[in-house]
Amino acid sequence: MHERPHIDRVRLAAMAAAISLACAAVLTLQIRDRWQSPEIKSPDQAAHETTGQVAHAAGAQILPTDPPLSVEPKPDGPKQAQPANPE
Repeated sequence: MHERPHIDRVRLAAMAAAISLACAAVLTLQIRDRWQSPEIKSPDQAAHETTGQVAHAAGAQILPTDPPLSVEPKPDGPKQAQPANPE
């Protein structure tokens, strides 16, 4: 007779497969909101949403963002060092 009982490898493989499928399903459900592009609203639309209502109640205004400057100012600080081998 054998000293150890027989290991049922099929049952262990089935349990591992079931656990991995459950984990894959949970991960898929957690990232499903990243599959769609975000909804971008204009300031007029945002003013009628819940956040806009709270902002108006607090006395804030919802305005569009300023356009970027055509010429950006140079940052303060030292210039970056040139690489030793500029190839």
